[in-house]
Amino acid sequence: MSGFQAHLPQTTGEAQLRFAGVSKTYSNGVRALRDIDLAIERGEIFGIIGRSGAGKSSLLRTINRLEQPTNGKVLIDGVDIGAYDYDQLVTLRRRIGMIFQHFNLLSAKTVRQNVELPLKVAGVPRQQRRRKAEELLQLVGLADKHDAYPAQLSGGQKQRVGIARALVHDPDILLCDEATSALDPETTQSILALLREINRRLNLTIVLITHEMAVIREICDRVVVLEQGEIVEHGQVWRVFGAPAHEVTRTLLAPLQHQLPDDLKTRLRSQRQSPHDHPVLRLHYAGHGAPDLQNLGSALGGRITLLDGDIERIQGRPLGRLLLEVADSPLDPEQLLDNARRLADHVEVIGYAAAA
Repeated sequence: MSGFQAHLPQTTGEAQLRFAGVSKTYSNGVRALRDIDLAIERGEIFGIIGRSGAGKSSLLRTINRLEQPTNGKVLIDGVDIGAYDYDQLVTLRRRIGMIFQHFNLLSAKTVRQNVELPLKVAGVPRQQRRRKAEELLQLVGLADKHDAYPAQLSGGQKQRVGIARALVHDPDILLCDEATSALDPETTQSILALLREINRRLNLTIVLITHEMAVIREICDRVVVLEQGEIVEHGQVWRVFGAPAHEVTRTLLAPLQHQLPDDLKTRLRSQRQSPHDHPVLRLHYAGHGAPDLQNLGSALGGRITLLDGDIERIQGRPLGRLLLEVADSPLDPEQLLDNARRLADHVEVIGYAAAA
């Protein structure tokens, strides 16, 4: 069984970002977004996931108006940003930090100079921007790298520089465009931990797009699933992971699903061939209650063997499944199912195992 320390957001229930009927059609006729209605709360970490071409980047880029919707409105703190002029857009984009998949660092500038660059463009005095850069490099764990060049850094260190640079204007919102896709798993975990810490410490709203459900599971409070520019599913992460309603979501979750071990596959029969064959139950837990092994033993009767299992905690909720072999129970398979259903979210007989 695996464990996960839940991220408990300090959200206010107040919509900081709102998409109202947002659609986007490009000049080549591609319709990237279709009638998106969505609210993102202040202080939460919100994930946008979907397959390639689902519209993730197009939706993210409407937040800082790098993309202008064809129809609908994007509102920040209740204000329609579609009506902003050039000066208002400059101010808006300083309130919205952005980090990228491939870091976008200038190779000829030091770490500190890369972090300072947005402040230099904004005309901030040298000493002030230097002080801010050093403060942020301390925050992201790179206080000793301010005079290094990007070529001297690892991928994770480069992304930390990108995060520091995105925070120089003290933004209200941080956008993450596949920020961990170019990183190895260990480095990905460290960057996600840093983003979670920044979210908590600064009460910063983070909106991230990814094609990796593992990233959503690790860091996000809520998630929306896009397919062909439409929202096909959204909700709290534990709910979406525990009971995915749409086929696209199930497909995206498939790589995270624990597969039946080969030795059990060969041992299981699809039909009972002997009165001595033992039914094998698969119990699914979708976040509404934890497995209670003592009650299961009492409810199913006989001798219970745990063949396999995978339970994790997402946002403090237990999700996963148990595979149980039930031997010598006085109950028939239907009675077993009825009793087990009172203790799990979904139960099925997946086969029969021959008695040892």
